[in-house]
Amino acid sequence: MSAEDLEKYETEMELTLYREYRDVVGIFKYVVETDRRFYLCNQVDVKARTEAGDVFFEVSMSDAWVWDMYRPARFAKNVKVLTFKDVNVEELSPTEIDPPKS
Repeated sequence: MSAEDLEKYETEMELTLYREYRDVVGIFKYVVETDRRFYLCNQVDVKARTEAGDVFFEVSMSDAWVWDMYRPARFAKNVKVLTFKDVNVEELSPTEIDPPKS
């Protein structure tokens, strides 16, 4: 596989992922961003934890969808993320979750 073929494949995968996102965003209530992933979910709980003087975040989500083009299944019943980086949680309002029309 050439570099050009790989780039074309990744571009097609990203487009497929965006289309899937556009189709499912309306069924979720929250957007959660971590340093490594982007999630849609219907329940989220973020807890700050301290261990040996270090602070980290424990993020628990249920009924989630994961933005990751390399995952064969992007829907997950429960997700738990541990991170030392920032976590952003936003509640979507009904007007925000209307995807753009093609």
